[in-house]
Amino acid sequence: MLPVDLPRTSDLAALMGARNDASVSIYLASSPVPADHERIRLALRNAISDAEKELSSAGTSDAVAARTLDPIRELDGDHEFWRHQAHSLAIFSADGDLRTYRLANRVQDSVRVGDRYDLGALLRARTFPHGGYVLGLAEQDVHLWALTADSRAHEVHLDLPDDLQLLLTHAENHGQADRGRARGNLGDRPERERFARAVQDAALPHMQDELPLILAAGPEFDPAYRAINTHPTLLEERIDVHPTSLDADSVDEKARAILDATYAQQLDTWREHFGTARSNGRATSKLSEVAIAATMGQVDDLHFDMDDHTEGSIDDLGAITTAESPGPGTYALVDEIAARVLNTGGTVHAVRNADLVDGSPVAALLRAPREAVGLD
Repeated sequence: MLPVDLPRTSDLAALMGARNDASVSIYLASSPVPADHERIRLALRNAISDAEKELSSAGTSDAVAARTLDPIRELDGDHEFWRHQAHSLAIFSADGDLRTYRLANRVQDSVRVGDRYDLGALLRARTFPHGGYVLGLAEQDVHLWALTADSRAHEVHLDLPDDLQLLLTHAENHGQADRGRARGNLGDRPERERFARAVQDAALPHMQDELPLILAAGPEFDPAYRAINTHPTLLEERIDVHPTSLDADSVDEKARAILDATYAQQLDTWREHFGTARSNGRATSKLSEVAIAATMGQVDDLHFDMDDHTEGSIDDLGAITTAESPGPGTYALVDEIAARVLNTGGTVHAVRNADLVDGSPVAALLRAPREAVGLD
């Protein structure tokens, strides 16, 4: 299993709210293959050197620069840290406060120094939906696979109970003996649900709530699992193949077909809802208006272009100033808007530009009519 550790909402909010003139953000392509780690560590050393030069150019004192960069340097010699890596690495440090995240998707290498962290790639990793899980469920065959936008399906090891199959037995001894017997091969519904619950207990710690779960289970286990399921995004559509006939390649192919169809349906529903809301004065796709609404805490739902990197700044009233190139006082505008939406309790979705409307990099559903937000 890839050792992915995306930030929780509270962690993301803390990162978004952090302000320090010597904030360093580093993104590096990484690898779960140990033979690649020396190359990645060399890239990290180069990134630290680049950050040091940028801090110096910004007038940062040697003492502050050391407090920011020394914790990153210590990662180079942290053998435990390098034992488990994913496809990308995100590092944030400011004045002794270091945070690292391993990402399943692939990011471009970058080093940014400014008064806040560059959270764009982290936001995209957390909100882009092209990934999920497949749970294969049969009496003698339980498997969990994970897949992301950038990596094929891979099996996740589950720590299942040694007596898992015994949960399917049905006791008819009225407490006079320790063992029961199975009714048929699979017991009755209570036993199947008990079996499914034990499987879920083993699987849940490996699954992110935001990513969908697809079942690959026969007609006897599918309803049993759905009856006890607590994963918030279990899909109705399932892989209608017995788990014993699945391997990573077939799981990847079948799961992506389901995920693509689900994603397309969700986007169609959202576009229809957006059109209705806009006709009622409660939605906008104008970048300048979305920036104002996000700053005022009036965006309930934001879809933003995950590939848009237009630089600039947004003031305390939501007014945008664009920049021709990145600098210490600039950031990606759509990332800052997304951060402000999340900080005020809204939801954000990173999507492709073709999935948006009007060719704009943003589309927002408002919490109040346009005139109340001050957009008219």
